[in-house]
Amino acid sequence: MVFTTHIFVFYFLPVFLLVYFNLPFRWRNLCITGASYIFYGWWQPWFVCLMMFTTVMDFIWGKFITRPGATQAQRKLAVLACVLTNLSFLGFFKYYMFSAESLNQLLGLVGAEPFRVLRVVLPIGISFYTFHSLTYIIDLYRGHATPAKSFTDFSAFVALFPDLVAEPIIRYKTLAAQLAFREHTLPRFTSGITLFILGFAKKILLANPCGHVADAVFNAANPCALDAWVGVLAYAFQIYFDFCGYSDMAVGLGRMLGFEFLKNFDAPYLSESITDLWRRWHISLSSVLRDYLYLPLGGNRLGPSRTYVNLAIVMLLGGLWHGAKWVFVLWGAYHGLLLAYERWRGKRSLYHTLPPGFRIAVTFVLILFSWVLFRAENLRAAGRYFGAMFGLIPATTTSALLAADIYAPLYFLVMTVCGVLVFQHVQAHEWSLKPQTWPRLTLLVPLFVFSLMVMFSQAFNPFLYFQF
Repeated sequence: MVFTTHIFVFYFLPVFLLVYFNLPFRWRNLCITGASYIFYGWWQPWFVCLMMFTTVMDFIWGKFITRPGATQAQRKLAVLACVLTNLSFLGFFKYYMFSAESLNQLLGLVGAEPFRVLRVVLPIGISFYTFHSLTYIIDLYRGHATPAKSFTDFSAFVALFPDLVAEPIIRYKTLAAQLAFREHTLPRFTSGITLFILGFAKKILLANPCGHVADAVFNAANPCALDAWVGVLAYAFQIYFDFCGYSDMAVGLGRMLGFEFLKNFDAPYLSESITDLWRRWHISLSSVLRDYLYLPLGGNRLGPSRTYVNLAIVMLLGGLWHGAKWVFVLWGAYHGLLLAYERWRGKRSLYHTLPPGFRIAVTFVLILFSWVLFRAENLRAAGRYFGAMFGLIPATTTSALLAADIYAPLYFLVMTVCGVLVFQHVQAHEWSLKPQTWPRLTLLVPLFVFSLMVMFSQAFNPFLYFQF
Protein backbone atom coordinates (compact mmCIF):
# COMPACT_ATOMS: atom_id res chain seq x y z
CA MET A 1 0.00 0.00 0.00
CA VAL A 2 1.20 3.52 -0.73
CA PHE A 3 0.03 6.90 0.53
CA THR A 4 -1.18 8.18 -2.84
CA THR A 5 -4.01 5.68 -3.38
CA HIS A 6 -7.70 5.86 -2.59
CA ILE A 7 -7.36 2.72 -0.44
CA PHE A 8 -4.98 4.50 1.93
CA VAL A 9 -6.66 7.91 1.92
CA PHE A 10 -10.32 6.84 2.18
CA TYR A 11 -10.12 3.51 4.00
CA PHE A 12 -6.89 2.62 5.77
CA LEU A 13 -6.02 5.99 7.32
CA PRO A 14 -9.50 7.00 8.57
CA VAL A 15 -10.20 3.56 10.06
CA PHE A 16 -6.77 3.45 11.69
CA LEU A 17 -7.11 6.94 13.22
CA LEU A 18 -10.60 6.13 14.50
CA VAL A 19 -9.34 2.99 16.25
CA TYR A 20 -6.05 4.55 17.39
CA PHE A 21 -7.54 7.56 19.16
CA ASN A 22 -10.22 5.51 20.88
CA LEU A 23 -7.67 3.21 22.53
CA PRO A 24 -5.87 3.83 25.84
CA PHE A 25 -2.32 5.02 25.32
CA ARG A 26 -0.83 1.71 26.46
CA TRP A 27 -2.49 -0.06 23.50
CA ARG A 28 -1.60 2.46 20.82
CA ASN A 29 1.85 1.10 19.96
CA LEU A 30 0.31 -2.34 19.50
CA CYS A 31 -2.30 -0.74 17.24
CA ILE A 32 0.51 0.86 15.20
CA THR A 33 2.24 -2.50 14.81
CA GLY A 34 -0.89 -4.31 13.70
CA ALA A 35 -1.91 -1.58 11.25
CA SER A 36 1.64 -1.38 9.90
CA TYR A 37 1.66 -5.12 9.19
CA ILE A 38 -1.59 -4.73 7.24
CA PHE A 39 -0.13 -1.74 5.41
CA TYR A 40 3.07 -3.61 4.55
CA GLY A 41 1.41 -6.92 3.74
CA TRP A 42 -0.91 -5.30 1.20
CA TRP A 43 1.61 -6.10 -1.57
CA GLN A 44 2.63 -9.58 -0.49
CA PRO A 45 1.52 -11.06 2.87
CA TRP A 46 4.70 -13.12 3.21
CA PHE A 47 6.76 -9.90 3.34
CA VAL A 48 5.32 -9.45 6.84
CA CYS A 49 6.70 -12.83 7.95
CA LEU A 50 10.24 -11.78 7.07
CA MET A 51 9.91 -8.47 8.89
CA MET A 52 8.36 -10.16 11.95
CA PHE A 53 11.18 -12.71 12.06
CA THR A 54 13.94 -10.10 11.93
CA THR A 55 12.10 -7.93 14.47
CA VAL A 56 11.91 -10.77 17.00
CA MET A 57 15.53 -11.71 16.31
CA ASP A 58 16.81 -8.15 16.74
CA PHE A 59 14.80 -7.62 19.92
CA ILE A 60 16.36 -10.77 21.43
CA TRP A 61 19.84 -9.73 20.30
CA GLY A 62 19.28 -6.34 21.90
CA LYS A 63 18.39 -7.96 25.22
CA PHE A 64 21.46 -10.19 24.98
CA ILE A 65 23.80 -7.26 24.26
CA THR A 66 22.53 -5.23 27.22
CA ARG A 67 22.01 -8.02 29.71
CA PRO A 68 23.69 -7.56 33.11
CA GLY A 69 27.00 -9.35 33.39
CA ALA A 70 27.66 -9.60 29.64
CA THR A 71 31.37 -9.34 28.88
CA GLN A 72 32.75 -7.05 26.20
CA ALA A 73 33.68 -10.06 24.07
CA GLN A 74 30.15 -11.48 24.34
CA ARG A 75 28.61 -8.14 23.46
CA LYS A 76 30.91 -7.71 20.48
CA LEU A 77 30.18 -11.24 19.26
CA ALA A 78 26.43 -10.66 19.63
CA VAL A 79 26.40 -7.38 17.70
CA LEU A 80 28.58 -8.92 14.98
CA ALA A 81 26.24 -11.89 14.64
CA CYS A 82 23.21 -9.61 14.53
CA VAL A 83 24.70 -7.29 11.91
CA LEU A 84 25.83 -10.19 9.73
CA THR A 85 22.43 -11.88 9.95
CA ASN A 86 20.55 -8.72 8.99
CA LEU A 87 22.95 -7.93 6.17
CA SER A 88 22.70 -11.52 4.93
CA PHE A 89 18.93 -11.21 4.56
CA LEU A 90 19.34 -7.84 2.86
CA GLY A 91 22.14 -9.12 0.64
CA PHE A 92 20.20 -12.19 -0.50
CA PHE A 93 16.92 -10.51 -1.30
CA LYS A 94 18.35 -7.31 -2.76
CA TYR A 95 21.70 -8.23 -4.26
CA TYR A 96 21.68 -11.95 -5.05
CA MET A 97 20.35 -11.61 -8.60
CA PHE A 98 22.59 -8.60 -9.30
CA SER A 99 25.67 -10.52 -8.14
CA ALA A 100 24.70 -13.73 -9.94
CA GLU A 101 23.94 -11.98 -13.23
CA SER A 102 27.19 -9.98 -13.01
CA LEU A 103 29.10 -13.22 -12.45
CA ASN A 104 27.38 -14.81 -15.45
CA GLN A 105 28.48 -11.90 -17.60
CA LEU A 106 32.07 -12.44 -16.50
CA LEU A 107 31.78 -16.16 -17.21
CA GLY A 108 30.47 -15.35 -20.66
CA LEU A 109 33.51 -13.17 -21.36
CA VAL A 110 35.84 -16.11 -20.76
CA GLY A 111 33.66 -18.60 -22.63
CA ALA A 112 32.43 -20.43 -19.54
CA GLU A 113 28.92 -21.80 -19.17
CA PRO A 114 26.63 -19.49 -17.12
CA PHE A 115 24.70 -20.96 -14.23
CA ARG A 116 21.00 -20.69 -13.59
CA VAL A 117 19.99 -17.65 -11.58
CA LEU A 118 17.30 -18.05 -8.96
CA ARG A 119 14.59 -15.41 -9.33
CA VAL A 120 14.18 -13.62 -5.99
CA VAL A 121 11.34 -11.25 -5.19
CA LEU A 122 12.56 -8.07 -3.48
CA PRO A 123 10.53 -7.26 -0.33
CA ILE A 124 9.66 -3.58 -0.63
CA GLY A 125 11.28 -1.37 2.00
CA ILE A 126 13.67 -4.07 3.27
CA SER A 127 16.55 -1.58 3.29
CA PHE A 128 14.60 0.85 5.46
CA TYR A 129 13.55 -1.53 8.21
CA THR A 130 16.93 -3.28 8.13
CA PHE A 131 18.63 0.07 8.72
CA HIS A 132 16.20 0.79 11.56
CA SER A 133 17.12 -2.46 13.30
CA LEU A 134 20.86 -2.11 12.67
CA THR A 135 21.01 1.40 14.10
CA TYR A 136 19.15 0.12 17.19
CA ILE A 137 21.58 -2.76 17.76
CA ILE A 138 24.71 -0.70 17.10
CA ASP A 139 23.51 2.14 19.32
CA LEU A 140 22.85 -0.35 22.13
CA TYR A 141 26.38 -1.70 21.75
CA ARG A 142 27.87 1.80 21.76
CA GLY A 143 25.79 2.84 24.75
CA HIS A 144 24.01 5.55 22.76
CA ALA A 145 20.56 4.08 23.38
CA THR A 146 18.72 2.10 26.03
CA PRO A 147 16.97 -1.17 25.15
CA ALA A 148 13.29 -1.07 24.24
CA LYS A 149 11.10 -1.40 27.32
CA SER A 150 8.83 -3.88 25.60
CA PHE A 151 8.59 -5.85 22.39
CA THR A 152 5.50 -3.80 21.53
CA ASP A 153 7.54 -0.59 21.56
CA PHE A 154 10.29 -2.10 19.43
CA SER A 155 7.93 -3.69 16.90
CA ALA A 156 6.07 -0.37 16.57
CA PHE A 157 9.39 1.36 15.88
CA VAL A 158 10.45 -1.13 13.18
CA ALA A 159 7.05 -1.39 11.50
CA LEU A 160 5.91 2.24 11.90
CA PHE A 161 3.96 2.61 8.66
CA PRO A 162 4.56 6.35 8.03
CA ASP A 163 8.25 5.64 7.31
CA LEU A 164 8.20 1.88 6.73
CA VAL A 165 8.66 2.02 2.95
CA ALA A 166 9.72 5.63 2.58
CA GLU A 167 11.87 8.29 4.14
CA PRO A 168 13.14 9.50 6.55
CA ILE A 169 15.34 6.80 8.08
CA ILE A 170 14.64 7.03 11.81
CA ARG A 171 16.86 5.82 14.62
CA TYR A 172 15.42 4.21 17.72
CA LYS A 173 17.19 6.62 20.08
CA THR A 174 15.31 9.56 18.51
CA LEU A 175 11.94 7.86 19.03
CA ALA A 176 12.52 5.96 22.30
CA ALA A 177 11.04 8.66 24.53
CA GLN A 178 8.15 9.27 22.11
CA LEU A 179 7.28 5.57 22.03
CA ALA A 180 6.99 5.63 25.80
CA PHE A 181 5.07 8.91 25.95
CA ARG A 182 3.91 11.42 23.36
CA GLU A 183 1.38 14.22 23.37
CA HIS A 184 -1.61 14.17 21.07
CA THR A 185 -2.69 17.76 20.60
CA LEU A 186 -4.93 19.44 18.07
CA PRO A 187 -2.19 21.88 16.86
CA ARG A 188 0.21 18.98 16.28
CA PHE A 189 -2.48 16.94 14.52
CA THR A 190 -3.46 19.84 12.22
CA SER A 191 0.21 20.51 11.52
CA GLY A 192 0.55 16.87 10.49
CA ILE A 193 -2.48 17.12 8.20
CA THR A 194 -1.00 20.26 6.62
CA LEU A 195 2.33 18.61 5.89
CA PHE A 196 0.63 15.46 4.58
CA ILE A 197 -1.48 17.52 2.16
CA LEU A 198 1.55 19.44 0.91
CA GLY A 199 3.52 16.21 0.39
CA PHE A 200 0.52 14.59 -1.30
CA ALA A 201 0.24 17.54 -3.70
CA LYS A 202 3.97 17.42 -4.47
CA LYS A 203 3.70 13.78 -5.47
CA ILE A 204 0.45 13.93 -7.45
CA LEU A 205 0.58 17.40 -9.03
CA LEU A 206 4.33 17.77 -9.62
CA ALA A 207 6.30 14.52 -9.42
CA ASN A 208 3.95 12.38 -11.51
CA PRO A 209 3.65 14.76 -14.51
CA CYS A 210 7.42 15.31 -14.48
CA GLY A 211 7.86 11.55 -14.33
CA HIS A 212 5.79 11.17 -17.50
CA VAL A 213 8.10 13.60 -19.32
CA ALA A 214 11.24 11.91 -17.98
CA ASP A 215 10.04 8.43 -18.93
CA ALA A 216 9.08 9.56 -22.42
CA VAL A 217 12.55 10.99 -23.07
CA PHE A 218 14.59 8.26 -21.37
CA ASN A 219 12.60 5.58 -23.22
CA ALA A 220 13.06 7.29 -26.59
CA ALA A 221 15.62 5.70 -28.90
CA ASN A 222 17.72 8.78 -29.70
CA PRO A 223 16.27 12.09 -28.46
CA CYS A 224 17.70 15.37 -29.69
CA ALA A 225 19.97 17.37 -27.38
CA LEU A 226 17.24 19.75 -26.20
CA ASP A 227 14.82 16.90 -25.47
CA ALA A 228 17.53 15.03 -23.57
CA TRP A 229 18.24 18.03 -21.34
CA VAL A 230 14.52 18.54 -20.76
CA GLY A 231 14.18 14.84 -19.89
CA VAL A 232 16.87 14.86 -17.22
CA LEU A 233 15.55 18.17 -15.87
CA ALA A 234 12.11 16.56 -15.58
CA TYR A 235 13.65 13.60 -13.77
CA ALA A 236 15.46 15.96 -11.36
CA PHE A 237 12.10 17.49 -10.52
CA GLN A 238 10.37 14.11 -10.35
CA ILE A 239 12.83 12.49 -7.98
CA TYR A 240 12.95 15.52 -5.70
CA PHE A 241 9.20 16.09 -5.42
CA ASP A 242 8.58 12.33 -5.16
CA PHE A 243 11.15 11.71 -2.42
CA CYS A 244 10.51 14.99 -0.62
CA GLY A 245 6.75 14.55 -1.02
CA TYR A 246 6.82 11.09 0.54
CA SER A 247 9.05 12.40 3.34
CA ASP A 248 6.60 15.23 4.01
CA MET A 249 3.70 12.78 4.08
CA ALA A 250 5.64 10.49 6.43
CA VAL A 251 6.52 13.32 8.82
CA GLY A 252 2.95 14.59 8.64
CA LEU A 253 1.50 11.18 9.46
CA GLY A 254 3.96 10.87 12.31
CA ARG A 255 2.79 14.18 13.77
CA MET A 256 -0.80 13.04 13.53
CA LEU A 257 0.22 10.09 15.75
CA GLY A 258 2.15 12.31 18.17
CA PHE A 259 5.65 11.63 16.77
CA GLU A 260 8.13 14.20 15.52
CA PHE A 261 10.51 12.97 12.80
CA LEU A 262 13.57 14.82 11.57
CA LYS A 263 13.47 17.01 8.47
CA ASN A 264 14.82 15.07 5.49
CA PHE A 265 15.27 17.68 2.73
CA ASP A 266 16.43 21.28 2.93
CA ALA A 267 16.14 22.94 -0.51
CA PRO A 268 18.86 20.69 -2.00
CA TYR A 269 18.85 22.32 -5.44
CA LEU A 270 20.02 25.55 -3.81
CA SER A 271 23.29 23.81 -2.93
CA GLU A 272 26.45 25.69 -3.88
CA SER A 273 28.65 22.56 -3.96
CA ILE A 274 28.32 18.78 -3.85
CA THR A 275 29.41 18.87 -0.20
CA ASP A 276 26.57 21.30 0.45
CA LEU A 277 24.19 19.03 -1.47
CA TRP A 278 24.76 16.13 0.91
CA ARG A 279 23.93 18.36 3.87
CA ARG A 280 20.56 19.06 2.25
CA TRP A 281 19.56 15.93 0.31
CA HIS A 282 18.16 12.85 2.10
CA ILE A 283 19.58 14.15 5.38
CA SER A 284 18.61 11.04 7.35
CA LEU A 285 20.51 8.71 4.98
CA SER A 286 23.54 11.02 4.96
CA SER A 287 23.67 11.02 8.75
CA VAL A 288 23.30 7.22 8.94
CA LEU A 289 26.11 6.69 6.41
CA ARG A 290 28.28 9.16 8.32
CA ASP A 291 27.71 7.73 11.80
CA TYR A 292 27.62 4.02 10.99
CA LEU A 293 30.02 3.73 8.06
CA TYR A 294 32.21 6.79 7.47
CA LEU A 295 33.24 7.36 11.10
CA PRO A 296 33.88 3.64 11.84
CA LEU A 297 36.10 3.53 8.75
CA GLY A 298 38.17 6.28 10.33
CA GLY A 299 36.44 9.38 9.00
CA ASN A 300 39.01 12.11 8.54
CA ARG A 301 41.12 11.03 11.53
CA LEU A 302 43.62 8.89 9.58
CA GLY A 303 45.03 11.47 7.23
CA PRO A 304 43.92 13.07 3.94
CA SER A 305 44.44 10.04 1.71
CA ARG A 306 42.41 7.75 3.94
CA THR A 307 39.69 10.42 4.17
CA TYR A 308 39.31 10.44 0.38
CA VAL A 309 39.17 6.65 0.30
CA ASN A 310 36.57 6.60 3.07
CA LEU A 311 34.40 9.11 1.22
CA ALA A 312 34.62 7.03 -1.95
CA ILE A 313 33.72 3.79 -0.11
CA VAL A 314 30.77 5.39 1.67
CA MET A 315 29.33 6.85 -1.53
CA LEU A 316 29.89 3.62 -3.47
CA LEU A 317 27.96 1.68 -0.85
CA GLY A 318 25.41 4.49 -0.66
CA GLY A 319 24.86 4.16 -4.38
CA LEU A 320 24.50 0.40 -4.11
CA TRP A 321 22.01 0.86 -1.27
CA HIS A 322 19.71 2.68 -3.70
CA GLY A 323 19.52 -0.29 -6.04
CA ALA A 324 21.27 -3.41 -7.32
CA LYS A 325 22.54 -2.00 -10.61
CA TRP A 326 25.93 -0.88 -11.87
CA VAL A 327 24.49 2.54 -12.70
CA PHE A 328 23.86 3.08 -8.97
CA VAL A 329 27.43 2.06 -8.19
CA LEU A 330 28.71 4.54 -10.78
CA TRP A 331 26.34 7.19 -9.40
CA GLY A 332 27.85 6.66 -5.95
CA ALA A 333 31.39 6.74 -7.37
CA TYR A 334 30.62 10.00 -9.16
CA HIS A 335 29.47 11.69 -5.96
CA GLY A 336 32.32 10.11 -3.99
CA LEU A 337 34.92 11.54 -6.36
CA LEU A 338 33.36 14.99 -6.26
CA LEU A 339 33.17 14.91 -2.46
CA ALA A 340 36.78 13.74 -2.19
CA TYR A 341 37.89 16.48 -4.60
CA GLU A 342 36.09 19.18 -2.63
CA ARG A 343 37.51 17.79 0.62
CA TRP A 344 41.00 18.01 -0.93
CA ARG A 345 40.28 21.67 -1.67
CA GLY A 346 39.20 22.33 1.91
CA LYS A 347 35.50 21.61 1.32
CA ARG A 348 35.47 24.18 -1.48
CA SER A 349 34.39 23.49 -5.03
CA LEU A 350 36.46 24.38 -8.08
CA TYR A 351 34.00 27.20 -8.77
CA HIS A 352 33.68 28.56 -5.22
CA THR A 353 34.93 32.02 -6.30
CA LEU A 354 31.89 32.52 -8.56
CA PRO A 355 28.87 34.52 -7.35
CA PRO A 356 26.32 32.43 -5.38
CA GLY A 357 23.84 32.18 -8.28
CA PHE A 358 26.50 30.76 -10.58
CA ARG A 359 27.68 28.30 -7.90
CA ILE A 360 24.11 27.03 -7.58
CA ALA A 361 23.78 26.73 -11.35
CA VAL A 362 27.04 24.79 -11.81
CA THR A 363 26.19 22.47 -8.91
CA PHE A 364 22.75 21.84 -10.38
CA VAL A 365 24.28 20.85 -13.72
CA LEU A 366 26.61 18.42 -11.92
CA ILE A 367 23.56 16.99 -10.16
CA LEU A 368 21.78 16.58 -13.50
CA PHE A 369 24.69 14.49 -14.81
CA SER A 370 24.36 12.22 -11.78
CA TRP A 371 20.61 11.84 -12.33
CA VAL A 372 21.28 10.43 -15.80
CA LEU A 373 23.17 7.59 -14.12
CA PHE A 374 20.47 7.16 -11.48
CA ARG A 375 17.64 6.98 -14.02
CA ALA A 376 19.26 4.98 -16.85
CA GLU A 377 18.46 1.27 -17.07
CA ASN A 378 22.11 0.31 -17.53
CA LEU A 379 25.53 1.75 -18.31
CA ARG A 380 25.03 1.47 -22.08
CA ALA A 381 21.76 3.41 -21.89
CA ALA A 382 23.46 6.05 -19.72
CA GLY A 383 26.25 6.40 -22.29
CA ARG A 384 23.73 6.85 -25.11
CA TYR A 385 21.83 9.45 -23.09
CA PHE A 386 24.97 11.48 -22.40
CA GLY A 387 25.72 11.29 -26.11
CA ALA A 388 22.26 12.65 -26.89
CA MET A 389 22.66 15.50 -24.38
CA PHE A 390 25.80 16.70 -26.14
CA GLY A 391 24.55 16.08 -29.68
CA LEU A 392 26.92 13.18 -30.32
CA ILE A 393 24.10 10.87 -31.43
CA PRO A 394 21.82 11.87 -34.34
CA ALA A 395 18.19 12.30 -33.32
CA THR A 396 15.68 9.82 -34.75
CA THR A 397 12.71 10.75 -36.90
CA THR A 398 10.41 10.26 -33.90
CA SER A 399 11.73 13.43 -32.25
CA ALA A 400 8.75 15.43 -33.51
CA LEU A 401 6.33 12.98 -31.89
CA LEU A 402 8.31 13.09 -28.66
CA ALA A 403 8.32 16.89 -28.67
CA ALA A 404 4.55 16.98 -29.16
CA ASP A 405 4.22 14.91 -25.98
CA ILE A 406 6.76 16.45 -23.60
CA TYR A 407 6.14 20.09 -24.58
CA ALA A 408 2.38 19.91 -24.08
CA PRO A 409 1.07 23.00 -22.21
CA LEU A 410 0.29 21.00 -19.04
CA TYR A 411 3.82 19.60 -18.72
CA PHE A 412 5.37 22.96 -19.58
CA LEU A 413 3.30 24.59 -16.81
CA VAL A 414 4.15 21.88 -14.26
CA MET A 415 7.88 22.06 -14.96
CA THR A 416 7.78 25.85 -14.74
CA VAL A 417 6.15 25.60 -11.30
CA CYS A 418 8.74 23.02 -10.26
CA GLY A 419 11.57 25.29 -11.41
CA VAL A 420 10.18 28.13 -9.30
CA LEU A 421 9.65 25.98 -6.21
CA VAL A 422 13.02 24.20 -6.09
CA PHE A 423 14.99 27.45 -6.27
CA GLN A 424 13.39 29.23 -3.31
CA HIS A 425 13.97 28.85 0.42
CA VAL A 426 10.42 28.37 1.73
CA GLN A 427 10.04 24.76 2.87
CA ALA A 428 6.83 22.84 3.54
CA HIS A 429 8.33 21.42 6.75
CA GLU A 430 8.66 24.85 8.37
CA TRP A 431 5.46 26.22 6.79
CA SER A 432 3.44 23.42 8.38
CA LEU A 433 4.71 24.30 11.87
CA LYS A 434 3.08 27.72 11.79
CA PRO A 435 -0.43 28.12 13.29
CA GLN A 436 -3.07 26.95 10.88
CA THR A 437 -5.32 29.94 10.25
CA TRP A 438 -8.52 30.13 8.21
CA PRO A 439 -6.73 31.70 5.21
CA ARG A 440 -4.34 28.74 5.22
CA LEU A 441 -7.22 26.27 5.36
CA THR A 442 -8.89 27.96 2.40
CA LEU A 443 -5.75 27.13 0.44
CA LEU A 444 -5.12 23.63 1.80
CA VAL A 445 -8.61 22.15 1.46
CA PRO A 446 -9.03 23.01 -2.25
CA LEU A 447 -5.44 21.87 -2.87
CA PHE A 448 -6.15 18.47 -1.31
CA VAL A 449 -9.48 18.09 -3.13
CA PHE A 450 -7.86 19.00 -6.44
CA SER A 451 -4.97 16.59 -5.77
CA LEU A 452 -7.46 13.79 -5.08
CA MET A 453 -9.32 14.53 -8.32
CA VAL A 454 -6.06 14.45 -10.26
CA MET A 455 -5.03 11.23 -8.51
CA PHE A 456 -8.17 9.48 -9.75
CA SER A 457 -7.56 10.75 -13.28
CA GLN A 458 -3.87 9.75 -13.44
CA ALA A 459 -2.86 6.49 -15.04
CA PHE A 460 0.79 7.24 -14.17
CA ASN A 461 1.51 7.00 -10.43
CA PRO A 462 4.87 5.23 -10.01
CA PHE A 463 6.28 4.12 -6.66
CA LEU A 464 10.00 4.92 -6.81
CA TYR A 465 10.73 3.18 -3.50
CA PHE A 466 10.09 -0.33 -4.82
CA GLN A 467 13.83 -0.98 -5.28
CA PHE A 468 14.61 -0.01 -1.67
